[in-house]
Amino acid sequence: MNGDVTRLFDLLKLYRSKCSAKKDVFTFSRKGEWKTFSASDYVDYSNWVSSGLLALGLQKGDKVATIINNCPAWNYFDMGIMQIGGVHVPVYPTLSSENFLHIFTHSEIRFLFISSQSIYERVRPLLPRVKTLEAVYSIDKIEGVPHWKEFLILGQTQFDIKKIDLISTGIQSDDLATIIYTSGTTGKGKGVMLSHRNFISNFKATAEIVEPKNISRSMSFLPLCHVYERMLNYMYQYLGINICYIESFDKVMEGLRQLQPEMMCAVPRVLEKMHNGFIARGRALRQPLKSIYFWALSLASRYTLDARPLGYRIQLMIADRLVFRKWRKAVGGRLRFIVSGGASLNPKIARVFWAANLQVMEGYGLTETSPVIAVSNFEPGGVKFGTVGPPLKGVEIKLSGDGEILCRGPNVMLGYYKEPLLTSQVIDAHGWLHTGDIGELVDGRYLRITDRKKEMFKTSGGKYIAPQAIENRCKESDFIENIMVIGENKHFAAALIVPNFEHIRGWYASKGHAFSSPSAAIRDPILLERIQREIDLINESLDKPEQIKAFRLLDTTWSPDTGELSLTLKLRRKEIEHKNRALIYDMYDAR
Repeated sequence: MNGDVTRLFDLLKLYRSKCSAKKDVFTFSRKGEWKTFSASDYVDYSNWVSSGLLALGLQKGDKVATIINNCPAWNYFDMGIMQIGGVHVPVYPTLSSENFLHIFTHSEIRFLFISSQSIYERVRPLLPRVKTLEAVYSIDKIEGVPHWKEFLILGQTQFDIKKIDLISTGIQSDDLATIIYTSGTTGKGKGVMLSHRNFISNFKATAEIVEPKNISRSMSFLPLCHVYERMLNYMYQYLGINICYIESFDKVMEGLRQLQPEMMCAVPRVLEKMHNGFIARGRALRQPLKSIYFWALSLASRYTLDARPLGYRIQLMIADRLVFRKWRKAVGGRLRFIVSGGASLNPKIARVFWAANLQVMEGYGLTETSPVIAVSNFEPGGVKFGTVGPPLKGVEIKLSGDGEILCRGPNVMLGYYKEPLLTSQVIDAHGWLHTGDIGELVDGRYLRITDRKKEMFKTSGGKYIAPQAIENRCKESDFIENIMVIGENKHFAAALIVPNFEHIRGWYASKGHAFSSPSAAIRDPILLERIQREIDLINESLDKPEQIKAFRLLDTTWSPDTGELSLTLKLRRKEIEHKNRALIYDMYDAR
């Protein structure tokens, strides 16, 4: 372990000493060609960023915003800003103009660095309204915008390592390092203030879980401006793991095959797509291979972590030889484990991946907790399907009277920027952060998330319903991609359902039916009856007031781009209700 890291930029010390000979700190694709970046590249570029900002007059506490896609340069700016006392404000490239303006003005940024022409076109009309903004630079060449090479040349010509070291010496572990604006499911984002200590406590604790696995290469594709990927990015650096950056979600499978990483972090939607891809591969087979394939899949869905009977173990070995090893080859052949977070993962998918020797480690946390509160680990009993594992080392959790998860530890944020009242509402006098999530402890050790406190609603009959628990159960069905349970102040619960059209296309083919389009499928009595059977089966396990009495199918998937999901893929319930208000009215009016 590297115990001398007390500020985030101390990670650069590792690349000046212990890891100075590393030639592949980062790997990134440029115009289809993979390039590696060395330890000396990392240190030099970070220092030039610091010098450039000092030449522009940056003072301790000044805010610098970046809208940069995952690439090595993101790290150069991150370290370069923080090691001279600046505050990094990373921003999602996909935000609305309203949210861009809110973040720029609320955080009072002095400088802005962007990736591309498309981002510039979106922010350009807003820039005159940001009174504190002094300069904008771009990574790509954009006419009329200073290129970042001009900025780097400024840093090179005025480079003074003694000045940088003098400033960095005065920065403390508890100083503000970054402000991350939460994407939120409603309204404008809050500025979460995180210190160096917040992040470091988290990545050192997670490093203890990963280090024994001797990982040499990771793959990164979730946005670095999100706390989840960012913390793991620090953890990778702390352990000297090569980080390979992928441009977008749709390049994940290609990246796995080409780069052959040993680990990555993902959100459940990515794992669901991988799982659906495995199923689609089986459906394309002819008999008897098809029967063998789905026998293996059925075997995997029954996988347990407990000691298994000899007969099952033998069958699993056969299934691995015939099917699962081909899955591993499809994801590069070296992938060993995946960290899953951001939302609940279907336990069935977790079982299937584990059976195929692709170990999925679920975790849970918030931006406000840097982020990990609980996570599975590789110790005996460190994983339990359907839970997010035990609390992370150094983090305390407890449940309030109404089941809300409370967290306390060195990972808890400094507070919300410019919002002391709001901060006091979520962090109590004893230092407990109130997460807003409802949970339970399984076997007194494993944390299970059951719902969002604010998402619970009451029917007109006075019954409280936790929609997320029902939704997670529904998404275990291969026919349902996404679902939102509704019924506040109504006399029964209902649901809006996005079918899994990828699965349904194969299902239609197996039945000899033609699949023409999603819009036609959602009106097809055959599909409606099949999904009704899925709902009826789920209803059998629910209390009567929780049972879904009506549903409507939607022909378009939900995504952050279309507004139904937050950037962390959580349901934006008010937006979904607004878009489908006519369908909702029809469901209740018809009853």
